[in-house]
Amino acid sequence: QVQLVESGGGLVQAGGSLRLSCAASGFAFGVYAMGWFRQAPGKEREFVCVIRWNGGNTDGNTYYAASVKGRFTISRTNDKKTVSLQMNSLKPEDTAVYYCAADSRPLSDTALSTLTTEYDYWGQGTQVTVSS
Repeated sequence: QVQLVESGGGLVQAGGSLRLSCAASGFAFGVYAMGWFRQAPGKEREFVCVIRWNGGNTDGNTYYAASVKGRFTISRTNDKKTVSLQMNSLKPEDTAVYYCAADSRPLSDTALSTLTTEYDYWGQGTQVTVSS
């Protein structure tokens, strides 16, 4: 059974930091790109960032939405089947439910996807609230 379980959400003041984690099980985690998405009340789910299956926070292996670039960092540990999201300099507009998701394309070396439709597995989400 595939499971993605997010943790680490909470309430933080603007300018603060949070670290989200996503623990995966039930599928070959190490061969899929992993993404983070978020959904604020009344809004569509939106892309936050993604990391390629072979990891490494280098050009070409990660991609960030413009709204979070320079503030958020995605990383993964394949042997522990986890993906993390370090969020710094948080803003009230970062308030949302954050979801991790697994790309549907194993061992992909093509462009990293920002589309929800290209992710097969999703976690239940974790709430992040940033107060002003």
